[in-house]
Amino acid sequence: MRRVSRFLSSVACSAIVAQAVVWPAFAAPVDDLRDLVEKNRSAQAYALGRSHSEEFGRGEFDFYFGIAAIDTGHAGEGVLALERYLLQFPENIRARLELARGYFVLGELPRAREEFAAVSRGNPPPGVQATIDRFMDSIRAQESSFQPSANAYAEVGGGIDSNVNSGIGGSSINVPTLGTVQLPGSASKSGDRFMHLGAGGQYTRPVLPGISLFAGANYENKFNAHSELWQFNQQNLGVYGGGSWRKDHDLWRATVSYSSMIVDVSSFREVAAVGAEWQRQMSELSSLSFAGQYATLRYPGSDIRNANYYGASAGWRRAFVHSLQPVIQLQGTFGWERDPIRQDLSRAIRSLRVGAGLTPAPKWALSAGVTYAGSSYLATDPLFLKTRSDGYVGIDAGLSYRVARRATLRAEFLHSANASSLPLYSYDRNVLTCKLRFELP
Repeated sequence: MRRVSRFLSSVACSAIVAQAVVWPAFAAPVDDLRDLVEKNRSAQAYALGRSHSEEFGRGEFDFYFGIAAIDTGHAGEGVLALERYLLQFPENIRARLELARGYFVLGELPRAREEFAAVSRGNPPPGVQATIDRFMDSIRAQESSFQPSANAYAEVGGGIDSNVNSGIGGSSINVPTLGTVQLPGSASKSGDRFMHLGAGGQYTRPVLPGISLFAGANYENKFNAHSELWQFNQQNLGVYGGGSWRKDHDLWRATVSYSSMIVDVSSFREVAAVGAEWQRQMSELSSLSFAGQYATLRYPGSDIRNANYYGASAGWRRAFVHSLQPVIQLQGTFGWERDPIRQDLSRAIRSLRVGAGLTPAPKWALSAGVTYAGSSYLATDPLFLKTRSDGYVGIDAGLSYRVARRATLRAEFLHSANASSLPLYSYDRNVLTCKLRFELP
């Protein structure tokens, strides 16, 4: 897609010298076209090329016009130009790379795979090979729409958590109905080192053109280092399944899921949910999505907290044509959590997330985001004699490096803070995690 196109062009340009013939009689338009393409001014290059259509079929002009056409969303014209060029210069590796990404943009995945594989067999520079690997991964993911596919992963790592129990900073609070209350150690902020383990997988099976069924599961385990904090060890298990239907630029997906959070050795929360989502591909670079969800939340051993959740969300994603492959995402959610017994535990929830991602180098990826979530409870708390309202802010960042084709090393940082009108629920937390992820196949 075009969000990776400019990266491929810039890497290939620096790594491989194009074997092209300059036609003296047409040197000026070709020189101008080349200059615009190498300066990432593809829109102007495409317009210039179209204004000199009499030069189509002439070596170097076709080469640079093909790149500009693919960059600006005219992949069909770009592919034709590059095919003409390669008939004259079949050994030009850069042209073959550009042709492969043109096939990719057009959705001609088998032909794109063949061209990428041909270049890969020639042992290209590491930066070019890393880019080819990403295209091939995307091709495999898209081909799952036509044939059964399965993937799995395993993670191992560790980190530091400044507040494993999301406790408050002090050792006592003032409760209007009780006066000053000394809190147990388990309610006060405690930090520790931890180990992280994770695994998961998904299976997808097409059943009709554009229609697929899928199922998957994932598991995570967080072990604290010190025995006095083992009571806050946490495990998360999730299973899900559903179906999707893709037609033209639209994707519909329905999902059922179940998840369980285990704290220490006891089940803390169980969630069963159903959801529906619609995604609309506005262009090769942007998309919109809308989703709805219903879930039941059950707290074994504390039935008074059981609740039903109703939510709706909207999202927007935009990629940009640049060597860094920037991507921006917005996600907004509004929901209701209804406790049938206690109104003071029922709440309205609204959240907004802004995230961004970059690819600063072939094997590196950088991401960052900010999340705000506000909760407004519906009735007065019986202990604090006031209605609870919370404001949560989370700031996250991640840096990953692809160690090998199926192995990625990732560092993640999360700063979170919850400000509440009830002091018992105010806290701040910093979590730094480093983990190695292996993917199969």
